[in-house]
Amino acid sequence: MFRSFVKALCSVPRFTGVPLPSSSRLVPVAICSPSPVPIVSRFLTRSMWRCCQNSSSVLQRPFFLNAGRGVPSLSCGCGGLHTEGDKAFAEFLTDEIKEEKKIQKNKSLPKMSGGWDLESNGTEAKLMRKVAGEKITVTFNINNSIPPTFDEEQQEGEKGQEENEPEILSTPNFVVEVVKEVPNQTLVFDCHYPDDEVGHGTEEEDGDIFAIREVSFQPTGETEWKDTSYTLNTDSLDWALYDHLLDFLADRGIDNTFADELIELSTALEHQEYIKFLEDLKSFVKCQ
Repeated sequence: MFRSFVKALCSVPRFTGVPLPSSSRLVPVAICSPSPVPIVSRFLTRSMWRCCQNSSSVLQRPFFLNAGRGVPSLSCGCGGLHTEGDKAFAEFLTDEIKEEKKIQKNKSLPKMSGGWDLESNGTEAKLMRKVAGEKITVTFNINNSIPPTFDEEQQEGEKGQEENEPEILSTPNFVVEVVKEVPNQTLVFDCHYPDDEVGHGTEEEDGDIFAIREVSFQPTGETEWKDTSYTLNTDSLDWALYDHLLDFLADRGIDNTFADELIELSTALEHQEYIKFLEDLKSFVKCQ
C-alpha cells in the first residue's frame, strides 16, 4: 500500500493542472518531473526523498544539494584552487622573472678580497678569516637590507625619468666577532650602514661608510647575544675611543674597502634570493 501511495504521489506532477491534496504539501511540485529545471520553493523531507529515489522516474536534485556547485575544475592533483586570477598571476611572474634575470649583474656571488671564506645558508651569509691566531667572523642577513628609495617630495619632479632611478643596493647590518685563543673570549661588534653613509666621526671625503653601533664581550661559541654581558653603546661614546675601535677593525680587514665589497656581495645575494623567491612563488601559484 505504501509503495502504491508513493508511486501515485510521484505521478502527480505530470498533471500540472490538478491541485494537490492538503496531506501532500511536503512534496514539492514536479519533484519527479523529467524536466531539468528544479523547483526549490519548498523543501523535501528526508523520508520522502529516499522513497522517490527508487522510482523509475528521472529525479533532478535541487541545485543547493549539489556537492559540486561552485567548485572549479582542477587541472592537477594538488587539490588546490585554480582560478583565472592565478593564471594571470603566474603569467606576470614569468615575465617578472625574465626581466630580473636580464638585469642580474652577478650570476654567481662575487668574492671578497683579503682571503675571506664565504659560507651562505639561504639569506644568511658568513665570512671567515684567520689572522695571527685570531679568528674573525662577519655574519649578515640580507632580509630587510634594502633601504626605502621612495621620496614623496621628489616624486613629482622625477616622473618619467626612469633612467635616473637609483640603483638598488643591499646594505645589511653585520656582526663582527673577533676570537682570541688564550682568553677564550669573543669581542663582538654590531655594525651598520648609516642612511647618509657618514661615519661616526667627521664628515670628511674619505669618512667611514659603516658605523659601529654596539660592542660587547660574549661567550665563545654562543649563537645568541647574552643580555647579561655589558654592552657598550657608541651613541654617547668618546670620539677617541670610537676611533680606536674603528682602527682595531681596520687592522683585521674590516675597513671601507671591505664595507664596499660587502655591499656588492649582499646585493648579489639579495637579488639571487629574490629571483628564487619569484620562481618558488610561480610554482606555488601554478601548483607545479
